[in-house]
Amino acid sequence: MRLATVAVAVLSCFFASKALLAATADDVKWVNQCVKDNKGEAKEEVVLKYCTCMNNKMSDNETQSITQWEKVHVTERRACDREAGWK
Repeated sequence: MRLATVAVAVLSCFFASKALLAATADDVKWVNQCVKDNKGEAKEEVVLKYCTCMNNKMSDNETQSITQWEKVHVTERRACDREAGWK
């Protein structure tokens, strides 16, 4: 049930953003995994916004998870930290 709630929240973020056309089941899967990987590190809405931002910065052909990708893309990670309000 919790995962379904996160998935609905992710989709809501996509609908509210310019990434509407880019939202796919694969995007939802990666964002949900990122949220799971970062659970407890910040408020849920901040983590979701961060993960969505990172997913939007990644290529559609990327094979790494968001958690793997963020480690080598520091500039993008910092931008998403600011956008999400991660402190």
